[in-house]
Amino acid sequence: MLSRFLPSSKTSFNALSEQEILALAISCEEDDARIYQTYADGLREDFSDTAKVFDEMAAEENEHRGWLIALHQEKFGETIPLIRREHVKDFYSRKPEWLVKPFGVEAVRKQAADMEAQAHRFYLAAAKRTEDASIRKLLGDLAIAEAGHIATAKGAEKRHAPAEVQEDEAAKEHKQFVLTYVQPGLAGLMDGSVSTLAPIFATAFATQDTWTTFLVGIAASVGAGISMGFTEVASDDGVISGRGSPIKRGVTTGIMTTIGGLGHALPYLIPDFWIATNIAIVIVFVELWVIAWIQKHYMETPWSRAIFQVVLGGALVFAAGILIGQG
Repeated sequence: MLSRFLPSSKTSFNALSEQEILALAISCEEDDARIYQTYADGLREDFSDTAKVFDEMAAEENEHRGWLIALHQEKFGETIPLIRREHVKDFYSRKPEWLVKPFGVEAVRKQAADMEAQAHRFYLAAAKRTEDASIRKLLGDLAIAEAGHIATAKGAEKRHAPAEVQEDEAAKEHKQFVLTYVQPGLAGLMDGSVSTLAPIFATAFATQDTWTTFLVGIAASVGAGISMGFTEVASDDGVISGRGSPIKRGVTTGIMTTIGGLGHALPYLIPDFWIATNIAIVIVFVELWVIAWIQKHYMETPWSRAIFQVVLGGALVFAAGILIGQG
């Protein structure tokens, strides 16, 4: 907030000299090459064909940087001013590669396309601001090159990642998503939804006190979430099984376990016992249906089997809770 009232440490793009424009272009090309190489290295193990695309893009960015440095040496000498994107007002920024990679190969490809479009617009604007013919020509050529870089990437994609390879990569990515997030999340949701039925409804029918039932439900849900999360982390480091980061799996399991229990605990915030209980029962059926849908959609479990397993298990635990509570 205070930064709005303090003098800005950034300069306007229109205030840059021709030397500073070249220096900015050099740093931008260097950053983009490093980002593309990071993408390539991150994708190489699981998506080796697409990694080659980003290797080529990194090499081309380094070539552009070489052209710009050579022209700067010719026009202004060996000393290149230190000016980067963050030094220029309203200039486009780059997302750190760790914000993009976890979201998959398609997200990385889209980010690369956005990067090239931004670079193209920068070179067009920079060329308009220069009067030196050789600088203007190089910036114009780079604008054309950046516009064609997407086509180049697509050409590399055709060579290194044709349709069948991309389909295989998509299948691998989907499988990894299922192993790292869906399976642990499903296990957590099932445990949270089913295992908390007995203590919550046993307390409800034993006390008919909604606040006590709510507290028991919160304790059971949070406790089960913490327990399931730590169990998932400790059970498999993911190296041999290929199930991915144990931290990601543990967090997913813990959160989904807690959510599964909270679903039928929260209605007991309602003071009226029977209204709260009826709402909780409806929510239980919704939770069981969601579990069956996830099994069918992601685990390819037949509807009949998924519904039978979930409904039977849920019904048995639900009945146990009511019987214990009334006993």
